[in-house]
Amino acid sequence: MKITSLDSLRKAAILLEDEFRKVIIGQQDIVRMLLACLFTSGHCLLIGVPGLGKTLLVRTLAKLLRLDFRRIQFTPDLMPSDVTGTEVIDTEEGPGTRRSFRFVRGPVFSNILLADEINRTPPKTQAALLEAMEERQVTVAGTTHKLPDVFFVIATQNPIEQEGTYPLPEAQLDRFMFALSINYPSLSEEEEIIESTTKKMDTKLESVLDESDLLTARDLIREVAISRQLIGFVARLVRATRPTDPASPEFVRKSIEFGAGPRAGQFIVLGAKALAAMDGRAQASFEDIRAVASSVLRHRLLIGFQGMAENIDSDVVTKKLFETVKLHP
Repeated sequence: MKITSLDSLRKAAILLEDEFRKVIIGQQDIVRMLLACLFTSGHCLLIGVPGLGKTLLVRTLAKLLRLDFRRIQFTPDLMPSDVTGTEVIDTEEGPGTRRSFRFVRGPVFSNILLADEINRTPPKTQAALLEAMEERQVTVAGTTHKLPDVFFVIATQNPIEQEGTYPLPEAQLDRFMFALSINYPSLSEEEEIIESTTKKMDTKLESVLDESDLLTARDLIREVAISRQLIGFVARLVRATRPTDPASPEFVRKSIEFGAGPRAGQFIVLGAKALAAMDGRAQASFEDIRAVASSVLRHRLLIGFQGMAENIDSDVVTKKLFETVKLHP
């Protein structure tokens, strides 16, 4: 279907969620947030232990979109050139042999890139995605190569406590619009997963959108209105995560070592607009902001020693901030 208005965007989102349900059992909130990230041209980090369907989730999304999809399995021996591409020497045989360099594009030149188990590769290779995610381009041997207009990185990450993992640097984490935490399924969902995956399956997925549809959706979402009051609330919420800010609550100063930067506020507002647009609404609400805040702040707050000792994580901090920061200053 074609996206031409907020109503058609709403119908497309419903259709995509319905198609996901053919393959993905549960995880409706994760699917919705993943689509919001896609529609706003963000990047998404999926966090969870192996076996929870993170890769299946991304593969299903790729099948529902008429887009170029590539997958990179990140391993300790992966090199930056395995991501971005490299220059090779072409030799012309004949009188006066000629040699010239030719750039061979890596898998990053795609619309949807699955960076599978991104934290299993060292920081040098992780950094190969920094320029691509921020500027939609890569530079190899001094030459800059543009990436497609629709470029969506979805990375999966195992919990950092597992052996053989490398923490993502703050600059890399900040490139991701959302960090979505995938938890174990409920008992009924697990029973359904076991039953459906141990019998003959013949699930057919229908492609729903193409590149031009996503570009239109991106423009429509940016036209969604949001009140100045809500923008002020988001700014105060983000600033309250910084322990050095005079307005930060006492529990933040005790628990947080580093807070979120301005990009967090931008992503909260964009995410709220996306959820509104996916419902066919022309204005974002406070509930939209509440719905996306944890996903935006989850990977941007560095918990300090005292916070870890008290078993406080980013989600706990975000929940407390919504109880502390007032909508009306």
